[in-house]
Amino acid sequence: MNVTADRRLQISDLYRALDASPETDAVSVIVKVRGETCDIDCLHCYEKRKESPGGARITADQLRLLPSLFPGRPIAVGLHGGEPLTAGKEHMVGLLRELAGMPQVVRVSMQTNGVNLDDEWLDLFDELYPELGIGISLDGDAEGNRWRVGYDGQPTYPAVVTALHLLAGRGRQAGIITTVTPAVLGRPAEVLDHLAGFTAVRSVSFVPCFDTTITRPTASSTKRVTPSRRLQIQALSAGNGPAWSITPSEYAEFVIGATAHWIRAGHFRKINLSPAVPTIRRLRGLDTSFCHFSATKCDHVFTLYPSGRMGSCDELPWPQAQLTVLDENTTNAQITAAQKGSNLLGQGKTLMNKCVTCDYRSTCGGGCIATRWRMNRDSDHDAYCAYRMRIVDGTAALLADPGHPEGAWCRTLRWRPRSPNSMRDIRAFLAAWDDPDAPRRRAEVHTSAHGNINTQGLPGLQTADDLDPAHPQWADAIEPGIKPLIDVVTGRWGLVTYDSCEGHQYDSPTAKNTRRKFGILPRDPDEYAATASALCRTADKVTPRLPGPVRLLTARSNLTCETTGLTAPVLDTYLVPAPGASWPSYFAALDAATGLLRGALESEAPAPGASCRCPVPPGSGTTELPETENARSVPGPPGAPHQASGRSPSQKGKQ
Repeated sequence: MNVTADRRLQISDLYRALDASPETDAVSVIVKVRGETCDIDCLHCYEKRKESPGGARITADQLRLLPSLFPGRPIAVGLHGGEPLTAGKEHMVGLLRELAGMPQVVRVSMQTNGVNLDDEWLDLFDELYPELGIGISLDGDAEGNRWRVGYDGQPTYPAVVTALHLLAGRGRQAGIITTVTPAVLGRPAEVLDHLAGFTAVRSVSFVPCFDTTITRPTASSTKRVTPSRRLQIQALSAGNGPAWSITPSEYAEFVIGATAHWIRAGHFRKINLSPAVPTIRRLRGLDTSFCHFSATKCDHVFTLYPSGRMGSCDELPWPQAQLTVLDENTTNAQITAAQKGSNLLGQGKTLMNKCVTCDYRSTCGGGCIATRWRMNRDSDHDAYCAYRMRIVDGTAALLADPGHPEGAWCRTLRWRPRSPNSMRDIRAFLAAWDDPDAPRRRAEVHTSAHGNINTQGLPGLQTADDLDPAHPQWADAIEPGIKPLIDVVTGRWGLVTYDSCEGHQYDSPTAKNTRRKFGILPRDPDEYAATASALCRTADKVTPRLPGPVRLLTARSNLTCETTGLTAPVLDTYLVPAPGASWPSYFAALDAATGLLRGALESEAPAPGASCRCPVPPGSGTTELPETENARSVPGPPGAPHQASGRSPSQKGKQ
């Protein structure tokens, strides 16, 4: 095992201040071309809830100030609203010409409802900004789109479908933002199939509608109540939150189902799916530009309104998110000073303090500050963390074994990446394990005063030779406390173990005590699925019987091959101190817990087709298709059209 020192994560690793980030870090500027002005009246629109008078338009002169405001930085511009096309073609010509002449602007995208998109608009885009990324707001199929209506109360879905066909006919691509409401819950496969059926669609972003606290209809500037507002009032009349709102757990279930179907149906070959792709990239140790998963959060995201008001992310509450009023005298120093003085941003960053020690920090990235802020205010912040953990756990299961998507619904096995966690040559190790006649060289096996067995005979995290049961020094290399469990796993279960530790309590206050654990390296995906299910059943049996100070943790992780650089999915089992338990009480109860776990392991075994104890929800998207080659292909992290460094404008949506 290759050993490196673990560095304690700092809050700056999860939330990077603008003045502390390199100039290569882009900023995203959300340009509210017409403020909240829109030609349709979606019931769940959050922009219209703001105190942002419409009618005015962003000017080219205002856009001209952006490069000097962020000197040297790449800028990604998102043209938003309301509805940006309501600015009119003549006005849009000036905006696009201005943006096209700015070398710092590396990407421009437009988020539109698509209702008025026509050939004249596309001709204009082709002439002035051919690379313009187009995002369409479409909540799935006709049923899912029920909350997107005109002021007359009629659905906008038919007009948006026409726009998508128009884009396809012009050879253009589009990204879709789908707000997840009750109208699509339980139908992730059906909804994703529908969106993937449009030739123009190359990316789909599923964003949650967490509007449970909305109790009043959107304010109107006139006394006349439009049919759309009457529909909104009706949707609010139940008294238990808007009819279009969902819970975090419902969103997580939908996303996992959609991700499973995206893989199983082969949609990953065409469609960039979010939040699936950012999650996969983080699970594989790769960077992502999506701010919910990266450190370039609210300090790198700005919103500009026609009035000149400039603030942080538009999903943060306004006017609290406002930083300044933009004019020719505004400087980068003023912006960063306003960020540091913002109570709202300070509160948001404080909410991430617990992320520093969270087991999911390297994958989750801390999530969305705006949603954290709202849920903390509503005393529902734990639900936010819980749903992100579920998405990570489910996606980790799908990435490890896409051929068995039902594993994504297991709530027992959690994602727990280990650092370091590597082996010199995984393939050679597996081959030797199953070949008793393979040559085996003598290993360095030494024992420390605390019982640690490794190549140095020292306490703490040390290297150890990779041995198998046929090796003559196998028995000497297994620490006595963990040996009863290793015997069952390698004997009755017939599996490969790649790591183990009996757990050690040190006298020195500076030394870190270790927990009892063993790791399993499955030979193939079928064995992985069967083993994961067996561990879940084992946990179900033994967990209620464990001594109070001890808790069982079963986890998914990756093992890196030092020879090839590739990773293999592994399954780890830990006996850990229960919350609130002291280390002395844990070690006092550890052998008793080990005996109980051994008994539970002996009563189970991996079996092909045997399920775990966790039910697969109906309509989950994991069982609709037969086994295919697609189900065996692990999707790589595809490119992200319309995604920029910093906050991606195409990720814009309700959070």
